[in-house]
Amino acid sequence: MKTAIVFPGQGSQAVGMGRDLHDAFPASRAVFEEVDDALGEPLSRLMFEGDDDELTLTRNAQPALMAVSLAVIRTLEAEGRWRLGEKAAFVAGHSLGEYTALAGAGCLALGDAARLLRLRGEAMQRAVPVGAGAMAALLGADLAQAEAIAGAAAGGEVCVIGNDNAPGQVVVSGAASAVERAVALAPDHGVRRAVMLPVSAPFHSPLLAPAAETMAAAFREVEFMPLAVPVVANVTARPVTDAAEVPALLVRQVTAMVRWRESVLNMAEDGVGTLIEVGAGKVLSGLARRIDRGLVACSVGTVAEVEALLEQAA
Repeated sequence: MKTAIVFPGQGSQAVGMGRDLHDAFPASRAVFEEVDDALGEPLSRLMFEGDDDELTLTRNAQPALMAVSLAVIRTLEAEGRWRLGEKAAFVAGHSLGEYTALAGAGCLALGDAARLLRLRGEAMQRAVPVGAGAMAALLGADLAQAEAIAGAAAGGEVCVIGNDNAPGQVVVSGAASAVERAVALAPDHGVRRAVMLPVSAPFHSPLLAPAAETMAAAFREVEFMPLAVPVVANVTARPVTDAAEVPALLVRQVTAMVRWRESVLNMAEDGVGTLIEVGAGKVLSGLARRIDRGLVACSVGTVAEVEALLEQAA
């Protein structure tokens, strides 16, 4: 039975995350220090003891979440006979987590990943004025229902599927007024509940095209190295083995739907029976159980969880 390693996206951040790893493991501490150096500021201090609102800012949350996940990976590799390239048949990450997956697979240097995520967060925020865009979760909806709602709500504005996360959890994204109409229309389409999300931009929608252009230019200055593990891409839900394909996929990812449900199903169909979520929170392991009840899913993001996995692998 194969194992997949997956990395969380925005929303899993919390002040204090990673501090126990930093204090317990030299390899974790080195990751946080390298990210701080790459960004030219003490992001780790904000993560460990800062203000929650400031950490939640996209420009901070994205590199911070990557840092926690990579701290776990580097610690597992340093402390035990645990190598990502040997343990995982696939890696994948939700939205920003795809950059983490690429760094874990050796395709991106840690410092480059941190700088790219900082730039990505800033570019996403600049692309749409605050308040002009929005996202909403359609709880209980399948993809077809959500597409029908988005189409009916658009009214000449942008309203698209931003995330197909799991059965019963689809997110629409676009112009604020159109997304509000989608929430109002949801009950008429048999959707149990629709809620606006506390986000600062309409992620994974065509409104973020300026951010995609910014990232395309940035990727031309970065080296994408060979992948030690296939990475399942958000926009295709299929594994990528050629690093030359990665930049174009990441550009598309800025404005395209995150096909997470399909990604997990495709990994399961390819023989994955265990899914390990690495980093802050337990969102993806929870979604995995809803996507395929046959999957064994767990999360590793604390000292105790790292030690348990190392003991298991010994």
